[in-house]
Amino acid sequence: MHARPSPSRSARRSAGRVTGALAVLASAVLGSAMITSVPASAAPQWAPAGSATIHPGVQMYTEGGQCTGNFVFTDASSNVYVGYAAHCAGTGAATDTDGCLSDSLPLGTRVSFTEGGSLLSEGTKVGGGTLVYSSWATMDEVGTKDANTCAYNDFALVKVDAADVGKVNPSIPFWGGPTGIDTDGTTAGEQVYSYGNSSLRFGIELLSPKTGISLGDAAADGGWSHPLYTLTPGVPGDSGSAFVDKQGEAVGTLSTLGLAPLPLSNNIGDLAKELAFAQQHSGIAGLELVEGTEPFDPIL
Repeated sequence: MHARPSPSRSARRSAGRVTGALAVLASAVLGSAMITSVPASAAPQWAPAGSATIHPGVQMYTEGGQCTGNFVFTDASSNVYVGYAAHCAGTGAATDTDGCLSDSLPLGTRVSFTEGGSLLSEGTKVGGGTLVYSSWATMDEVGTKDANTCAYNDFALVKVDAADVGKVNPSIPFWGGPTGIDTDGTTAGEQVYSYGNSSLRFGIELLSPKTGISLGDAAADGGWSHPLYTLTPGVPGDSGSAFVDKQGEAVGTLSTLGLAPLPLSNNIGDLAKELAFAQQHSGIAGLELVEGTEPFDPIL
């Protein structure tokens, strides 16, 4: 769900991933994350939430394609990472949704953190980082065959430049949190919360915080994907956005826009499963989600 659709490779990637239907696939279960999350106090020194320029919801540009940062992560060496969707670094068409069949930019690709962008501009650069993990590239490398994993494991990590770590805060703007990781999926009607500001919203901050409801988990996808409706729906540029539940626990990351059978719904990948896969295959020792420094408040 990037921005600026056009026939070029970069803009095809920025047009976003659109699914025509929720696939009915064989069920598979991946174990929950080895370590779920770490309190913010146990990680590097963070910038104050009110002045941090790199945080969940920040705009991220990869070779011209825009996405949105989801959560902040750290490792055993206190390196800092911001997550976004793996398809943000994809090189295929906007409709490519199977990570096991899609090509990606190489690890080491530079990514910019920006604020205040528009359809014609990336906005003001507030920091930089390097793509160090992509579920798409990793699934191809390790030969993943499970259909659910291939279809819904859409997660990547950008290592924040050392010079910019002091600009980072792990709290979700407006809502606060995350408070941990949800490991039991969602139920129909369950409230969810997100934050993002795609350039398609022309920088209108009032449209950044979003709330919505889960449509319930389909047993056929093994818990890998959670369809939902939000007001307003996620649009190109919002890909990768964080979603939390009513307790502030991280549920998933925005992946696709559904056209049928649920028009204008969104599908989020399950973060617990995405993180467990990354912990197993990324080579990043001690990879953990960082909890927010600000308390979660679900009042819009």
